[in-house]
Amino acid sequence: MDTDRWEEEKRRGITIDLGFAPIDLGEGFEASVVDVPGHEGFVRNMLAGATGIDVALLVVAADEGIMPQTAEHLAIVELLGVRRGIPVLTKRDLVDDDWLALVETELAARLDTSPVRWDPPIATSAVSGVGLDALRAALRRLAGDLRDRPEADLFRLPIDRVFALPGAGTVVTGSSWSGTVAVGDTVRLLPLDREVRIRSIEVHGRAADRAVPGRRTALALVGVDKDELARGDVVVTGSGWRGAELLDAAVELLPGAPRPVLSRTRLRVHLGTAEVLARASQTGPIAPGERGRVRFVLETPLVARGGDRFVLRSFSPVTTIGGGTVLDPHPAAVPRLPERSLTLTQTPSERLAAWVGEAGLNGIRPGDLPVRLGILPADVSGVIAAAGKGVLSCGEWLTSRSAAAAEAERLGALVADHHERHPIDPGMSLQALRATMQAVPEPIVDAVIDLGVRKQLLEPAGGVVRRPGWSPSLDRGASDARSAIAGRIAAAQWHVPTVAELEREFAGAPVRALLAHLAREGGVEQVDQERFAAPAAMTEFRSRLEAVLGELGQATPAELRDRFGLTRKYLIPLLEWADRRGITERRGDARVLARLTGRSKGA
Repeated sequence: MDTDRWEEEKRRGITIDLGFAPIDLGEGFEASVVDVPGHEGFVRNMLAGATGIDVALLVVAADEGIMPQTAEHLAIVELLGVRRGIPVLTKRDLVDDDWLALVETELAARLDTSPVRWDPPIATSAVSGVGLDALRAALRRLAGDLRDRPEADLFRLPIDRVFALPGAGTVVTGSSWSGTVAVGDTVRLLPLDREVRIRSIEVHGRAADRAVPGRRTALALVGVDKDELARGDVVVTGSGWRGAELLDAAVELLPGAPRPVLSRTRLRVHLGTAEVLARASQTGPIAPGERGRVRFVLETPLVARGGDRFVLRSFSPVTTIGGGTVLDPHPAAVPRLPERSLTLTQTPSERLAAWVGEAGLNGIRPGDLPVRLGILPADVSGVIAAAGKGVLSCGEWLTSRSAAAAEAERLGALVADHHERHPIDPGMSLQALRATMQAVPEPIVDAVIDLGVRKQLLEPAGGVVRRPGWSPSLDRGASDARSAIAGRIAAAQWHVPTVAELEREFAGAPVRALLAHLAREGGVEQVDQERFAAPAAMTEFRSRLEAVLGELGQATPAELRDRFGLTRKYLIPLLEWADRRGITERRGDARVLARLTGRSKGA
């Protein structure tokens, strides 16, 4: 299969863009070959194809030896964390044994210092066929040693090609990094942030029901136009994915990098098939050959996962200068990177414990952890458990136990202060107490209040919260005012005074609080928001109203005004009270007894 798709590639005899082909290695092994450009002018395309691979074939022409682009490609493979590789010497037919040995020695010297585990070089000739069987055998052996990528993971496919086909619609291709999807499944496109349906799937150029990890995959999608997607976009499933604008990472610069990375250095970040411009921030100088931590401020959203490897290239002139590992794909703006305890050597549980401490009451969603920590969904519960007792689970949220305990203490102090300032209130409104925890997720608010109850700092009672064992108390002055107000209301009978009128009469007394206290004790009955009456007076009004309406059948306020000897100021609030209690109901401008309609509300 000729992997060169462009006419210019065929004419010039070089690879310009990515090429793809399946290869049957025998013994049940099938691999995907990604042909990447070797020319230094197309390293950007090479980077898009080099991510997500299991084995690197480092191709060196035997008649030329190691070239500058060879060294750059080797550095990229190392920076991306590729674990296995085979050095392949081509054009064996053009050189003698002595020259071949010289090139092999030079190549071995460079590969001896590489973190990639390289097999011995294999000399090949596409003309004579020398070495091709040995190369195929080496690939088959490596394929048998590779660790299978888990299917029980979130699906992720960085897109490297987008096109449209009649009958299929928009088609995206890429190397599936993790997880599985099936025909008919819904997937999400990022950073477009749109859900679409899979119409059909091809794996290695053949129709398939499912896409599995580590395969060249084509997905025909329903619900998106090809012009809305581009290389660098990502197909995913599951929660926790989003386009990041900040990225905290561990960075290493190549010894040959032309200059150090400083705060505000503009760089090109290559992750997956994406290339994103970014500025380094919150970092000290990282010199060539050294390591450090960097917060990247991304100029366009980048989809990343914890543990992802990436390559850094300078903004201008464009050259590979280093790479790194994503420590946190979704950091908050606060705390700043220098204040964070983020290291490459942390376990997922150690990193989670640190993040929970940073987040405090803002919390972290467990559903985000597979992406943020780069772990399998099935491992989330174990990581949370290993994070220790400092992590408090609150349903769909995690929070810091110490932060929750401190907040419970604060709420207890708020309630105690309310008791001091309002001694005759039954307690502080639960709604008002919850409102003091602004922007805190509801499940965490519930957990904090529950913790306050268990620590005997709070005691909910209906719609209020009080300190355990606390009860309203009246001093001598308040007790006298309460008696006076109760007497005034009892004397008023149906001429019910408003709260404002009582406040004017009893200036200086906490009238509303005393009325609420009297209502709780049964000393008064609330007519509406601004009126309280004596219970005996309301019982008498009800009896009289039922008698009048029983006699008349229905009556207007004007007719009732004459019967009760009340002005509209006093009568209308009482009639509306009767409506709310289900004693009466309105029929036009008149009232009738509600029980006559069969809709009494239990009056």
